Amino acid sequence: MSMSPMAYADSLIIGTIDFVAPDEIKVLLNIEAPDNVALNTGTPRPFPRINGYVLIPSDEGYLVAQVEWITVERSQFPKRRGMQDFGLIDLPYPLRKMSLNPIGSLLQEDEDKFSFRRGVEAYPSVGSPVLLPTQNQLRSIVESGTNKHVKIGVSPLAANASVCVDPDRLFGRHLAVLGNTGSGKSCSVAGLIRWSLQAARKARDGGDPNARFIVLDPNGEYANTFKDLGNVRVFSVEGDEDQEIQALKVPMWFWNSEEWSAFTQASPRAQRPTLVQALRSVRDGSFEDDVTPSNEMRRYLRTLVGIIQQEKSSGRPWSGPGPVKGFVERLTTWQDALRTSEDYSDDENECIRGLYGLISTYRGTRRADWPGPFTKAEIDDLLGQTKAAHSAFGGSDTDVLPIDADVPREFTGSDFLRSLEVNAEQLNVSDYVETMLMRVRTLLGDSRMKSVSGETDGLSLADWLNDYIGASDAANGSITVIDLSLLPVEVVHLATAVIARMTLEALQRYRKINQGKILPTALVMEEAHTFIKRYNADTENQSSAAICCQVFEKIAREGRKFGLGLVLSSQRPSELSPTVLSQCNSFLLHRISNDRDQELVHRLVPDNLRGLLRDLPSLPSRHAILMGWASELPVLVQMRALAESERPTSDDPDFWNVWSGSEELEDGSYQDIQRPVDWDSISRDWQERNDNGESSQS
Repeated sequence: MSMSPMAYADSLIIGTIDFVAPDEIKVLLNIEAPDNVALNTGTPRPFPRINGYVLIPSDEGYLVAQVEWITVERSQFPKRRGMQDFGLIDLPYPLRKMSLNPIGSLLQEDEDKFSFRRGVEAYPSVGSPVLLPTQNQLRSIVESGTNKHVKIGVSPLAANASVCVDPDRLFGRHLAVLGNTGSGKSCSVAGLIRWSLQAARKARDGGDPNARFIVLDPNGEYANTFKDLGNVRVFSVEGDEDQEIQALKVPMWFWNSEEWSAFTQASPRAQRPTLVQALRSVRDGSFEDDVTPSNEMRRYLRTLVGIIQQEKSSGRPWSGPGPVKGFVERLTTWQDALRTSEDYSDDENECIRGLYGLISTYRGTRRADWPGPFTKAEIDDLLGQTKAAHSAFGGSDTDVLPIDADVPREFTGSDFLRSLEVNAEQLNVSDYVETMLMRVRTLLGDSRMKSVSGETDGLSLADWLNDYIGASDAANGSITVIDLSLLPVEVVHLATAVIARMTLEALQRYRKINQGKILPTALVMEEAHTFIKRYNADTENQSSAAICCQVFEKIAREGRKFGLGLVLSSQRPSELSPTVLSQCNSFLLHRISNDRDQELVHRLVPDNLRGLLRDLPSLPSRHAILMGWASELPVLVQMRALAESERPTSDDPDFWNVWSGSEELEDGSYQDIQRPVDWDSISRDWQERNDNGESSQS
C-alpha cells in the first residue's frame, strides 16, 4: 500500500516562506535541504534547479510554484534555521534563498491521485513550509488535463514526464512555432503533423484519419517528409511525375479584385474601377468567342447598364458644378457603338435607335459651358432606356451587372485582356490604363507565370478544392505540401494569398451548406515572417505582400469559427504582423537569441514567466517551451526525435564533409562523398533551354 505524501511531508520540506507577493514568493532554504541531488522523492533528482517545481501546502492541496532564481546570502549574524546545537556558539553561516513564481494549484482527488489547475485562489503566509514534489506529483502537474491524445515529448524539469497536447486546443486556436535557425522549428512542425496523424490512426484502429493539413513550403523542405504516411499530395512549379509531384496551379480566375489590383498596381481613380468592371464582365461570360451579333449587343448593353448603375449609385453624374468631367465623352463612346444592323430584329433596331437618339439629345445640350449638372431624372431616363434595349435583345434583370467581381468563374487571359480594353473604352479612360494593361500582358506572356496561373488545362474549382484541400473523408490523403520555392517573386505572395483565401472561403461555404458543421483543417505557413510581415496600412496602393498579410490576418481573426487553424513557423517574430501574433493562443518557443524577438515574446505572453522565458537564448536543439492555451502550464519540452528520413531537408550546410570528401555514418564508418558541378545543365534549366540550346517554351 502506497503512503500519502502527507504521511512523510516532513521529509520533503526544504525551506520556509520569507516573503509573499502576488507575483513572487521568496523562500529561505533549510541547511539540510539538498544542495545538488534530492534523494527523498522516490528517485534521485537534481535540486535546486532553475525552473523546477516546488509545492506549498494549501487548503485544497498544494500551491505549485516555479523556481525563478537561487542565491546565497551571507550575513554577519546567525540567521540559519534547521539543525542547531544550542550548547555551542552559533556562528554566522551563508543562507540559501530562492524566488518562486506561483502558477497554479495541485488538487488531491484521492490518496495518490492529483490534478493540476491554473490560477491561484489563496496565497500562503510567511513561515509556511515549502516541499519537494514526489514523482507522482510531478507527473500530475505536467500530464494533467483532458483529451491529451498527442504526445510531443517529455519534460526534463518534471522527471521526464510525458508532455501531451489536445489537438483541439493546439490547432483550433492557432499555434506559433518560433525560434532561431537550427533550433528545431521545422522538425517540431513536421513532428506535430506526424504525431497527430499517428495518434488519430491509432484511435481508428489503423484506419486513415479524416484530417487535413496544408503545408505552404517556401523553401521546398517538406516534399519527402511525409511519404511514409500514405497518400501525400505534393505540388511544385515544375512538377515531377517520377517523384509523384504534381504541377502547382493557382489559376488567374481565382484572383479577386484586390489581388489583381495589387499585381497590376492599379491606381484607385481610373484603373481600379476599370479593373473591377472588367472582372465583372469577363466572369459573366461577356467575352466568349462564339457569339452572334445579337448576343454581342445584348452583352454590350448589359455592361452599359452596370456602368450607369455604378455612376448613379455614386452620385457622380448629377453632382458638382456642371457636367461631370468625362461623362459626356463616355456618352460619345457609347453612342458610337450603337448601330442598327440587318442581323437585328425590328424591335431590337427600334430600341437601338431610341437609345441612340436619347444619348444624342444629351450630348447636344451638354456643351463645355453648360451651367448645370445632369439631373437625377435624366440619368433615370437613360438607365431605363438602356435596360429596355437590353431586354429587347433577350436580357433580364437577373443577368444585369454588377455581378460580384470576385466570384471564381473561369475565364482565359485573352478574354480578360479584351474585357479590360473594352471597358476602358466604354468608361473613356483608355489613356489612363495603358500601364495596367502592360502588366497584364506581362503576366500572360511570362512562361514562368503561365504554367502556374495561366494554363489550367480544364481545371475546375471543384477539382482544385478536391486536390488541394482534400477529398471527402480525406480519401486522397491527409497532407498537402505546396512547394513555393520556384515561384517567381512577382507572384509568390499573391499565389500564397490566393491559396490561403480560397481555403478559408471554401470552409466558410462548407459550414453554410452543412448547417453549421465545420471541416477541421490546419494551414501551416513556414517562414511566416516573409508572408505575414507587418505593413503600412495607410498606403493607398497595397502591395502583394500587404494583401498576403491581410489574408492571414483575416484567417487569424475568423478562421477558428470555420475550422481553419493556423500553424506559423518563424525565426523573426518581431517582423510578423501583430494582429496575427495576438490571435495565436499557443506558442512553442525554441531558442531565441535576438533581443528584439525576445522582447516581443515577453510582451505577447500573458503568463508570469520571467524565469522560464530567460531560458530562451540557451535552449539546446529539440528543446522548446510550450505555453498558452495548448498547455495547462508553461512547460519545457524535449521534443520527440524524428528519424532522418522524417525530417524536413533543412539541415545545416555540411562544409567539412565536402571539404574533407568523407562523411561519418551512424555506425561509425565513413563514406566518400562527391559534389560534382555541371553548370551547363544548370544554366540551360535557368534559361529554360533544352539540350539543343533551343527555348523549351518554343
